[in-house]
Formats: sequence, C-alpha cells, structure tokens
Amino acid sequence: MAGVVKKGFGSADEVRTPDKTRVEVVDLGGVKAARMTLQPGWRWSECIKPVVGTDSCQARHVGTVVAGSMHVVHDDGTEQDLAEGDAYAIEPGHDAWVTSDQPLVGYEFESTTAGTYAKPTG
Repeated sequence: MAGVVKKGFGSADEVRTPDKTRVEVVDLGGVKAARMTLQPGWRWSECIKPVVGTDSCQARHVGTVVAGSMHVVHDDGTEQDLAEGDAYAIEPGHDAWVTSDQPLVGYEFESTTAGTYAKPTG
C-alpha cells in the first residue's frame, strides 16, 4: 500500500441505497470509510432492519455528523441526540432516526461497519 491514499466519496468504490439511505464507501487500501446520507423520515427500524433482519442495529458506528440531526436509543436504555459538529461512538444494539427536516450526513470510520452497513445478510 502507498504511504498516502486518497479517494473521493463522489466516486465511491461501493454505493448502497436502502429506503431513504445512501451509503458511499471508499476503500483506502484495507481501511474503509463511509459517507452516510439519511433522508428526513429515515429510521433504522423501518429502513435498514428489513435489509439486515436483526431486531436492532448490530453495527458499531464511529464518526461525525456534518449536517442534520438524529436521535439514538440504545438497547441499554441510554439515549443521545447527535447534530452537526458532533463526533460519536455508538455500540451495537440500537435504533436511531433522523430528527431534522434536512438529510443527516455523517462520515464513519469504523472500517468493519463501513464495509458491511446496510448490506443484506446471507
């Protein structure tokens, strides 16, 4: 692998588009990053659950919000609002939904999640 690798999300290596969702993934030589754009009205349990088939999101998310806002409810009872400028780590076992009237745009850097989020299982 080269010492410096650069790719743009506008020409992503992979794009996934479940309902109200756009996930653009770039592979930076074994490390993956994703730009997630979630439309107003997006809710994990309505838009992604039918794709992955689990009761709650089982992905670990590490990233930052650059536009919009969302609310996250974890299976352990903790809740958090995320908005533009926030960095976050969300452990597996949660539901979430967009709370803004504009799309939520976030960048994620958990390589495993970027590589598998919103992909059908099986």
